[in-house]
Amino acid sequence: MYKLIPPLILLNALIFILCLSLGPSSVGFYDVIEVINGKADTNTESIILAYRMPRIIISMLVGSALATAGCAMQALFRNPLADPYVLGVSSGASVGAAIVILIGIATTLNTMLAAFVFSLLTAFIVYKLGETKIGLPVYTLLLAGVAMASFLSGVTSLLIYLAGKEMHQIVFWIMGGFWTAQWEKVWFVFVPIVGSIVYVLLNSWNLNAILMGEEHALSVGIDVESFKKKIIAASSLLTSSSVAVSGIIGFVGIVIPHAMRLIVGENHRTLIPTTILFGAAFMPLVDLIARTATESEIPVGIITALLGAPFFIYLLRRAKV
Repeated sequence: MYKLIPPLILLNALIFILCLSLGPSSVGFYDVIEVINGKADTNTESIILAYRMPRIIISMLVGSALATAGCAMQALFRNPLADPYVLGVSSGASVGAAIVILIGIATTLNTMLAAFVFSLLTAFIVYKLGETKIGLPVYTLLLAGVAMASFLSGVTSLLIYLAGKEMHQIVFWIMGGFWTAQWEKVWFVFVPIVGSIVYVLLNSWNLNAILMGEEHALSVGIDVESFKKKIIAASSLLTSSSVAVSGIIGFVGIVIPHAMRLIVGENHRTLIPTTILFGAAFMPLVDLIARTATESEIPVGIITALLGAPFFIYLLRRAKV
């Protein structure tokens, strides 16, 4: 199934050009060519290079990060319905962003940093809560994640209630989107996302073993407890980085891995690279719909929920068969 990788790379290139050429302004494909040739005016160059390009790159990074984290979590928990937010990372990020907005220091950088730090802190607390004397059972980790997510969702709701006129800012951030995309955000998340994706990709064989059960993984020489910690760390870093720059965009971590699983099967050596590439192609396309479908931009999280919820229901029905 490696033969699917070149078409996916080509698909990413085509979607990149498409998204760079389309938008609410009149700047189109030929303007992109003029920018490449250095013949475009300052305004056109600004729209393409300072607005559209960082937005597309961030959406590709976030799409591939959430898809990779979802794929890793599904293997770790051996549960097809696990997603990147299963450890409560998104709820932690929401609290961080809400606090910054509530106290009135909500610059783009401050909001991003607060969401990133709080999401990583949440993942660490969940890890410590799930840890036992015998190791890190996935069921205790899952229960700790559910409990923490529920608690932090309550905290976020309280902060929204106290926010008053700033309430819409918090709600809009939680809906998820790329309207504040800029090059600073690209540089902020590029290394953690790419580094974590490479780590997961290099450990695809180990994920295959984990998927077969911890006893099987031990029998083939994997230090299961150490590997679980590293995968949780990589997935948390992927999710935290994504949420910090885009808010909460749901269902991508479930839909993308399963879409590719239906095509390439369960082998993570092919599943992970195709999932990365399909996630990178899917997200900018959804973002293009979000910024061009109506006069006012639609939050990307709404569109992914509308697309993902029916697929989620399909998975539930399929699991009963």
